[in-house]
Amino acid sequence: MQLYYSPNACSLAIHILLREAGLPFGLVRVDLASHRTEHDGDFYTLNPMGQVPLLQLDDGRTLGEGAVIARYLAQLAPDAGLMPAPDSHAYWAVAQWQHFVATELHKGFTPLFNPQLGAEAKAVLRPALAAKFALVDRVLSGQRWLGGEQFSVADAYLFTVARWAGFVGLSLDGLVALQRFMQQVAARPAVQAALAAEGVA
Repeated sequence: MQLYYSPNACSLAIHILLREAGLPFGLVRVDLASHRTEHDGDFYTLNPMGQVPLLQLDDGRTLGEGAVIARYLAQLAPDAGLMPAPDSHAYWAVAQWQHFVATELHKGFTPLFNPQLGAEAKAVLRPALAAKFALVDRVLSGQRWLGGEQFSVADAYLFTVARWAGFVGLSLDGLVALQRFMQQVAARPAVQAALAAEGVA
């Protein structure tokens, strides 16, 4: 398999999961400004959306959308425990958090990265996003991981997205449980290897 990625993008979550799952894969870096791959290929020919992550399977087919790829990898390597047993309450709890990170946190950062949006508008948006991280902090104050006691696809995603706070001036100071979570994830060997491979450690 080949993972098309860009450093510090949401593709980092999939990169982490591939290493957590112990699956063989290669990396292909994508410049999201030019939409060219590191081999000077036109990324749009693989993904018309022009977005990472994109996972190219062994048979040449591709999968896009982080949540879909994450569940595919969890199913491909069930012994890694990246998703609880299907149709269990824990499974749906992890799925719920995965979607929360996608729709409430990830998308909340999108306007903050937009250089055409003024500083005043961004100042209005930051508190709402900070409040959502505060909610996550309250949940993590009572459990180690988003889904409970097992590291999951949702945790890799949260770690990736929360790292963006420093890039957009969003303060997460005082969110003790979230900071502890970030340290725990960062200490995982698969995470350290993924960060090092992307040059963002």
